[in-house]
Amino acid sequence: MSKPLLLVGCGGHARALIDVVESGKKWQIWGLVGTPEEVGWRVFNYPVLGSNWDLPKLREKCPNALLAIGQIGASVHRHRLAKQLKDLDFTIPILISNHAVISRHAKIGSGTTVGHGAIVNGGAQVGNHCILNSRALVEHDVLIGDFCHISTGALVNGGVKIGDGSFIGSGAMLREGLELPPNTVISAGKRIMGWPIQEGKVQ
Repeated sequence: MSKPLLLVGCGGHARALIDVVESGKKWQIWGLVGTPEEVGWRVFNYPVLGSNWDLPKLREKCPNALLAIGQIGASVHRHRLAKQLKDLDFTIPILISNHAVISRHAKIGSGTTVGHGAIVNGGAQVGNHCILNSRALVEHDVLIGDFCHISTGALVNGGVKIGDGSFIGSGAMLREGLELPPNTVISAGKRIMGWPIQEGKVQ
């Protein structure tokens, strides 16, 4: 029997996650959380039930919640919301598309979402509250920190280490064995073949 799930966010990333939820049978979307102006809207016919201010009240009715806002650049907003969900004692699941391929030798952290066609290979470790978008490739022995966003079609080759809060743009390619410091931003389509890579710097 499917469990109720509250999506915190109601923009483009939430729409992608709705499709991921609907691809399986484990979860049933109970509703969404948006800005005060968005309350009362519907997203793919699911209601926006409240804003962040309403989370304590919503927690009384739905014990499960998941961040559904994307991350471009800094992850500060997602950090704040994740802390709020934890403080309210929500259960924060891992959400993986039925159309993703996850090695049984990989590890995925709490609150991480994995989109359609993504691949996570053996020995890879993905932190908490990460986003692996559609068709992202995370190769063997990759280590991804917390609050990272690996965008559509990005290629993260074997042994790469990505620091907390980093953003890897669509179609970017990271050469094997690279180590990226926290809060690194890699632009869409970039080929990162070597050092130096500076913390917080857009490549």
